[in-house]
Amino acid sequence: MDFDFSDDQQSLRDAVRRWVDKGYTFERRRSIVVAGGFDRAAYGELAELGLTALTVPEAHDGLGQGAVDAMVVMEELGRGMVLEPLAHALIASSVLTQYASAELQAAWLPRLASGQALVVLAQQERKALYALEKCEAKAAPAQSGYALTATKSIVPAGDQADAYLVPAQLDGHIALFLVERSASGVSAQGYVTQDGSRAAEVQFANAPAILVSKDGLAALELAVDTGIAALCAEAVGVMDQAVALTVDYMNQRKQFGVTIASFQALRHRVADMKMQLELARSMSYYASLKLAAPAGERRTAMARAKVQLGQSMRYVGQQMVQLHGGIGVTDEYIGSHYFKKLTQMEMTFGDTLHHLGEVSSRMQDTAGVFA
Repeated sequence: MDFDFSDDQQSLRDAVRRWVDKGYTFERRRSIVVAGGFDRAAYGELAELGLTALTVPEAHDGLGQGAVDAMVVMEELGRGMVLEPLAHALIASSVLTQYASAELQAAWLPRLASGQALVVLAQQERKALYALEKCEAKAAPAQSGYALTATKSIVPAGDQADAYLVPAQLDGHIALFLVERSASGVSAQGYVTQDGSRAAEVQFANAPAILVSKDGLAALELAVDTGIAALCAEAVGVMDQAVALTVDYMNQRKQFGVTIASFQALRHRVADMKMQLELARSMSYYASLKLAAPAGERRTAMARAKVQLGQSMRYVGQQMVQLHGGIGVTDEYIGSHYFKKLTQMEMTFGDTLHHLGEVSSRMQDTAGVFA
């Protein structure tokens, strides 16, 4: 199989890398964290690069690119630990394209492509943990369409987004709705998360909602799987930079009159970090390529990828800190922020143990079919 990227994909990677290196420096990132963890101007710059339009169909002013192009972009954003949630633009474009009515697509996809509208997934509930089928949110028919009541947690940039994709119970089944933040009955309390990004607790009290799909669980699974593939790619970028940072430090730090990079035991640990990085990279490719597979196959692939990425993120992050010593956990040093980023990503869209259980369950189901 050919894993080489096309010339267009290489050009895309180079363009995003240049923006990260010059336009999203560590100093700028720190100022965004201090200001609250989200910068609309930075999100606008992503839109100017065409990244918010990347997977939006051309019929709706998008670029109509695929999962591999999105993977390339997310890797480069991971290198700079970009806080603005571009992954949710990928999620929204995928879900709206496949499940929304033509009218709803025409109303929101061009705004999504231009960066004018930020639409984020608001699925997490306190009692559900990572189980997508557990949903206490309620929706009911109303004069203007539907009214939705729910409390959703850890919604990325939830107090800054323009609209939410919200799963809720409708007639005993999960449906997916679009709710504008400016709608009556919507309130959001924002906060900065461990990695410096912004999230919010969002409450909906009989908020006007637009139905995206009555097959809400299938749409939600697609949304989360798109998010997992994007997160895997982003994590590869974070780990790539973390390994490079560690190697650079070891080539400068001296002990007993020589650089610690000359110590064989430490070199072996760096080799193990690189091995974990390459295992993660392979599974990130696998996740992106499986996004177009049938739902059952896609879900299994995402769980497998998230298990490997979780293991790799934990190993690379911990080894980076240990090989740096005390400086590795100081807030002033960039390495500690890579560590916090990896720690939070390991738990996003389901932690390693959750997905290990998913893989095991799906393998048992498959074994039962062929028994």
